[in-house]
Amino acid sequence: MSFSMSKASLPVFEIVLDALSGLLDKAEAFAAAKKVDPAVLLAWRIAPDMFPFSRQVQIVCDQAKNGSARLAGIEAPRFEDTEKTFAELKERVAKTRAFVKTVDAKAIDGAMERPITIPLGPVNKGHMTGADYLNHFVLPNLYFHMTAAYAILRGCGIEVGKQDYLGKIPMTRS
Repeated sequence: MSFSMSKASLPVFEIVLDALSGLLDKAEAFAAAKKVDPAVLLAWRIAPDMFPFSRQVQIVCDQAKNGSARLAGIEAPRFEDTEKTFAELKERVAKTRAFVKTVDAKAIDGAMERPITIPLGPVNKGHMTGADYLNHFVLPNLYFHMTAAYAILRGCGIEVGKQDYLGKIPMTRS
């Protein structure tokens, strides 16, 4: 079986989004058990110049949603970035996952050499091939922001581990 752009992206997005939803569940349970205001966890940062937890979650979703759409040559749905609760963030993750499941794998497979244009701030645009976009922009950004979200929760004392980060990776045991 050959490896393809769709196999390198769509299942990864789904696994990461499922793991992110699990992290949100654990954070919400922690807040309830410890009587911590959920807004405090959602606003927590690793460092003052980094995005808070809620924004990390939004960006993970955006990488999966926008990455799959650009690779497939379709318009991504727009989300307003107004989530202020765990429930709203979980809904965003679920909407993102539902969208990713609708993306045509064959369209993504045809994107390897196709030029992809991405916004770089409010004015500039970047250009790269689909393969470079996936391998050098989408996946690194997806994992960077997932790692930041995970690290914020660990730093707050929430019991999450490597398996929570990895999610349900497809594996057979011998």
